Amino acid sequence: MIAADALDWGTQATPYLAAAVTAGGGTWIWAARRRLSRCRSALARRSVVEVIPTTAFDPSEGEVARFGRHLARVHLAAGSVPARGSAVRLHYSSEGGRMHCYLEGPAEAAAVLAMPGFAGVEVRVAGARSAITPVRFAVAKDAR
Repeated sequence: MIAADALDWGTQATPYLAAAVTAGGGTWIWAARRRLSRCRSALARRSVVEVIPTTAFDPSEGEVARFGRHLARVHLAAGSVPARGSAVRLHYSSEGGRMHCYLEGPAEAAAVLAMPGFAGVEVRVAGARSAITPVRFAVAKDAR
């Protein structure tokens, strides 16, 4: 008798359960696609700064730990950007025999990236130096 009641309830509830499963699956797919598009847009808009050590650069263990905490704040400053899109990336490259270190992170946290993490380090927006073209004036020899 109990099995018959359960079977009768299952038969009557099947269309409703199927609709609930379909709605839940559709909601999950929508949320996953939305998160993916937010992550892709965050990865497309990244901020890059160049970290240049000075001649006095000699960090202690405490400064290195403090800089690690500084980089961990980038994720918090990014706001609603998904974790994959708010990651900080370190890029090292060599151009003309000089080593360059670049910090790359979400555009929403550009201010945190631009803050100097070490005492003997200069932070420069990458590419800004090459984007500025100097103005050169032609001086005539007889212009006294």
